[in-house]
Amino acid sequence: MVNYYVRRTARVFVTIFGVMSLTFGLIRLLPGGPFTLLRTQLLQQGIPAEQVNQQIENLQNVRPDAPLHEQYINYMISAVQLDLGTSIQYSRPVTEVVAQAAPWTIFIVVVSTILMFAVGIVLGAIQAYWEGSKFDTIASSLSIVGMSIPFYVAAILLLLFMSYRWGLFPASGTANPNIENHWSLDYAISVFRYGALPILSYTIVGIGGQALAMRGNSIQVLGEDFVEVARLRGLSDSRIALRYVARNAILPMYTGFLLLLGFRLGGTVILEQIFNYPGLGLYLLDAVNSNDYPMMMGTFLVITVALVIGVYVADLTYSMIDPRISSGDSSEAY
Repeated sequence: MVNYYVRRTARVFVTIFGVMSLTFGLIRLLPGGPFTLLRTQLLQQGIPAEQVNQQIENLQNVRPDAPLHEQYINYMISAVQLDLGTSIQYSRPVTEVVAQAAPWTIFIVVVSTILMFAVGIVLGAIQAYWEGSKFDTIASSLSIVGMSIPFYVAAILLLLFMSYRWGLFPASGTANPNIENHWSLDYAISVFRYGALPILSYTIVGIGGQALAMRGNSIQVLGEDFVEVARLRGLSDSRIALRYVARNAILPMYTGFLLLLGFRLGGTVILEQIFNYPGLGLYLLDAVNSNDYPMMMGTFLVITVALVIGVYVADLTYSMIDPRISSGDSSEAY
């Protein structure tokens, strides 16, 4: 088991190393290369030509005239030290901008995913209990319809009706700028009001998939022998439903929950653009539009590393919450 954890941990570092290398390479494969565009931008700003290389070195922590392998080594050393360069657009360290934006993105992703799973699990469990009923048929149909709607379509509709037309929620921003005390109840309420529409956009389109997954898992568990034995022992329906059926039906969804947290970080690029919500996604899109290469590389790296860590945590903890799965066995699947 110890060897398994060591291997998985080592694989995380190898994956992150690969992501950092890929980020470095992809940026330099862009048409014209990053330094060509950076030189043009700096010269247009009136910076003397003899100072341009020094400016580029300060922005990206690499010497633009150095050999590619030397640029790569300098970039990797700086990234390991959490020095991702300076944003061209904001004239601030990338780590500072990311640290400011990340909590808002994490807030949207975590709250929406928890709500989606909670509602989906409850709905799916009820459907399984009333399998074949009219409620089950209607709920399954609505779940399929909800799954077919992209989250950005739901976001646009929510923005149109609940913000512009009915004025129930703010159309953009993260919190009321007029509230100075960020630790007050009023500020917390404003954070939820400003984040309500992005959270709803992610939640309502994902409930159906989780409900159908929970329904299928629950129906499968209901047919297991240990459930029949529990009934023969005279256990109550509520105890069977909670302790035997729900517990075993939820376990396969645990890994999906952690993976979805990571994948949704990438999806916020579109969502935050629609609501003008200043999180990692919006900063990444702005960096692409403005050719802000340090910012582009930093946000992409953070989002990807978050996904890798999500997979790592799911892999290590699944055997802990489900004793039937041994770490040694699960390692064979990789």
